[in-house]
Amino acid sequence: MVDKIQSKAILEAVLFAAGYPVSYEKLAEAAECTSLEVMPLLSELAEEYSNRANGRGIQLVQFDGACQLCTKEEFAPKIRTAMGVRQGGNLSRSSLEVLAIVAYHQPVTRSYIESVRGIDSSYAVNNLTDKKLIEVCGRLDAPGRPSLYRTTDEFLRVFGITSLDMLPPMEIFATVEAKPE
Repeated sequence: MVDKIQSKAILEAVLFAAGYPVSYEKLAEAAECTSLEVMPLLSELAEEYSNRANGRGIQLVQFDGACQLCTKEEFAPKIRTAMGVRQGGNLSRSSLEVLAIVAYHQPVTRSYIESVRGIDSSYAVNNLTDKKLIEVCGRLDAPGRPSLYRTTDEFLRVFGITSLDMLPPMEIFATVEAKPE
């Protein structure tokens, strides 16, 4: 067993090197401790990063069963300028609709998405898959064995949430029918 300071340094190094969400189990293995023991260490790291007095430009973002080191949102403009990166394009209305359907009803098939929207959604599904916001998570046991889609950890990261439980209730999106005049 490594000491606490060394364990936190190992966790930080693994998370930095990975650049993507790493499972708690993998982190525990790297730090030579149990998954239960790794949680307080990650909490301490998260606190150190979030403490304004430490002046850190990174944060520890936790997802369902994994975590990742990310830059703080407030530094995004500086990072884009320094790295010569353009701000990513916004999602189209159709892509946002498809993303909402997947997020709230996952896992779903493309035909389910199209039945809700009433229009072909192939382009939006492919676009969201290319952006790694949704992914194929299996096949439906039905004729043709259509693909099932779900959201990804990248979806959680991009939208600044750590689990799907943080999505706002679907009821707030109910549309009000226009009153006839």
